[in-house]
This record gives sequence, C-alpha cells and structure tokens, in this order.
Amino acid sequence: MTMNAKPLSDREIEEVYCRNIDSVYRLCFSFMKNRADAEDMSQEAFLKFISRRMRFAAPEQERAWLLVTASNLCKNALRHWWRRHEDIDSLQNVSQSYDADTGETLRAVLDLPKDYKTVVYMYYYEGYSTPEIAAFTGAPQATVRSKLHRARKLLRTVLGEEDDEPHEASKSL
Repeated sequence: MTMNAKPLSDREIEEVYCRNIDSVYRLCFSFMKNRADAEDMSQEAFLKFISRRMRFAAPEQERAWLLVTASNLCKNALRHWWRRHEDIDSLQNVSQSYDADTGETLRAVLDLPKDYKTVVYMYYYEGYSTPEIAAFTGAPQATVRSKLHRARKLLRTVLGEEDDEPHEASKSL
C-alpha cells in the first residue's frame, strides 16, 4: 500500500468501486441487517478510501483494506449510543429485510457475534487464508483460527448439526 498525494482519477475510483462494491456491501449487510444502513456503511468505506488517496500493489490488498474498514465502520455504528436506545417497535421489520432467497446457513452467519462474523466472511466468502486475515486485521493467526473454530461450532449448534470436529486449539485450517 502506498499513500499518494496525487488524487485518484474518476476512472480509477470507478474501477475500485466496481471491483469491490459487492463484497463490501455483503459484509456491511451482515452487520447492519438492513439495506439502508448497509448502503450507508459501504459508502462510508469508499469515502474513506478516496479521502486517503491510497493505492495498493494488488487488488486483493485493496479489497482487504476496504473489508476491514467497512467492518470497523459497522462495529462503530452498532456501538453508537443511538443504536442502544432505539425503540423496539422501529425494529419490527428488520428481519424482513433479508432477501427472499437467503438460506438458513447465511442467516446463521449473519447472526454470529461481530468478532466471528468478519473472519468467517473473509475466510469463506472472500477466500482469504488465516495468515492473510491475521495480517489485514492485526490479530495473531492463532486468534483468527480460534475465532473460525468457535464460529463453526456456533453455526453447527444453531443449524442442529453434529459436532464432529476435534476440539484441538492448535488445529490448523
């Protein structure tokens, strides 16, 4: 990654956006649980990218930066005081904001705790390895593996599947 004083051209910004919007939006939706907030957080992530004038050596680094930034923005938004004081009646239609074709597994992933959701998304949906996720998030590789292990266990419980996985803390992915 390089910080660059020269602004990105409109064409470069459009290319970055087109390459990454689907991934960033899906991640934001997994946190925010509704389209409007997911769109807002996606937009915020891209605005941060544009304002920092960043250029990356590879598209994978660019996508990872956007995903981690979007994840952090969503977590911050969910911690905000007004989120904790929302009227429960205003949330009655949140569960209906899922797409009709959303399966049981995806719903279970969307309901994972925030710490697990990001690593599961990056590992399974974006195809990053645990060392890559560790580098992008600043967490130790063992922590990433541990979060993936715990997330899988939670998903098996929620989905009613047998827990056949060995319970070794050192199990590599």
